[in-house]
Amino acid sequence: MDTVNIQLDKVKLRRTLLKKRQLMSVEEWREKSDRICTQIQTFIFYSDAKTILAYFSFRQEPDLSLLFADTKYQWGFPRCVGNSLSWYVWQSGDSLQINSYGISEPHPDAPTIDPSEVDLILVPSIACDRQGYRLGYGGGYYDRLLSSPEWANKPTVGIVFDFAYLQRIPIAPWDKPLKIVVSETGLTGKD
Repeated sequence: MDTVNIQLDKVKLRRTLLKKRQLMSVEEWREKSDRICTQIQTFIFYSDAKTILAYFSFRQEPDLSLLFADTKYQWGFPRCVGNSLSWYVWQSGDSLQINSYGISEPHPDAPTIDPSEVDLILVPSIACDRQGYRLGYGGGYYDRLLSSPEWANKPTVGIVFDFAYLQRIPIAPWDKPLKIVVSETGLTGKD
């Protein structure tokens, strides 16, 4: 399949799944998000980690904020800088800013996180498939990040609701599979 068709398929799939996510009641969203947090807490890489990169929920993405109160971990969150993600330390109570996409970000004066410090990356995803491929919002931020040598071997966890954990999603040559996918019903590793 050529790249144009793959991109069109991604656009359609993205639209369908975002709509389905927005239609969830707040109660269902909260309950499934909490179950995802519980799944993550049972994950060996999670309990062994010291520095974890995460995200602030946007447009009814699974909300991981229950995890962020755990001060055993150093939490890192992204800021969009040009067409890249830069990572900053954030802890409960620190100020946040809203970027041009409407996403919460740490303050630019917060301490930055070097890739060498990072033990685990929790990756926001619209969908993931059984091979570990991820459908994002289409900006390529995480694809660029995970393609760079200093990030390429970090354990990555795609976070999705179960309805968005699909058999197969359209992939382009630059897409990088994630190591693990977590939904509210479980956790699956890629072979």
